[in-house]
Amino acid sequence: SFAAQMELVQDFRPDFLALERAGFSPVPRARIGGADAALLLLGRSRAENETRFAESLRRVRPGGLVLAAGAKKDGARSIANRVAQLLPLENRLSKHHGIVFWLFRPGMLDEAVPAALTAPASPTMENYETAVGGFSEGSVDPGSRLLADSLPQDISGHVADFAAGWGYVSLRIAAGTPPARLDLYEAHYPSLEAARRNLAAHAQDTPSRFFWHDLLGEPVEPRYDAIVMNPPFHRGRAAEPDIGQRMIEVAARALKPGGRLFLVANRPLPYEATMQTSFARHGEVCRNGTYKVLWGRR
Repeated sequence: SFAAQMELVQDFRPDFLALERAGFSPVPRARIGGADAALLLLGRSRAENETRFAESLRRVRPGGLVLAAGAKKDGARSIANRVAQLLPLENRLSKHHGIVFWLFRPGMLDEAVPAALTAPASPTMENYETAVGGFSEGSVDPGSRLLADSLPQDISGHVADFAAGWGYVSLRIAAGTPPARLDLYEAHYPSLEAARRNLAAHAQDTPSRFFWHDLLGEPVEPRYDAIVMNPPFHRGRAAEPDIGQRMIEVAARALKPGGRLFLVANRPLPYEATMQTSFARHGEVCRNGTYKVLWGRR
């Protein structure tokens, strides 16, 4: 049996829940220090990979092992090269489509080393905070801007923002005629924390709640007068329209009778049929060369 005490760190809610179902007790943020080893599975975001490697260096004891592995197509080789510029690697191996590399933390770790790997996400031109590795990092997503620009002025009552990211659409709603209450749902923990800080800084008069939530895997308990969303449409590299279709169905069930959904999507995504089966009435608000904004009323 494996006798080591492990802390499993996972900040993406669907994967967090999968670990819980497998019998583990994951956390969204690392808590322990002085670990004997840190094992890091690299993803597609270079900035997120570098930030997590820096966190791993800070969390292990002197002489502790830091091992990272990832896919070549996701840039694992460039991360290995970047780390090797700062600290000597013990070794690296490459086979088929993957790379693994590791080092032992120096006895005296210069803080400049992890600091060089930890670049915060750039703020937007509006001075909104974004999240490393999150959606629309460093700028406002054009689809979200179109959605916010297209929303009617009479949104009121209890409003939810599904797949809220760092909170741009919610911030725009709160800057207009703010609803009585605003609930933000987001699966990426750092994005949700950025949204929490953004609403506190720019919309402190709007009562807001924040849910780290898998909209396709966990029930939505409240019922809303309106829901806005810019749903994701891929988990990997290829488009997966069923994600957005299922989120439309979830939103329809979470609305009060007469409640309204407003969503933005890439123009080719086939959401209209799902809108027709999920709502008593539906239509299109507007479109441009890239996006369309759809509405539905229960």
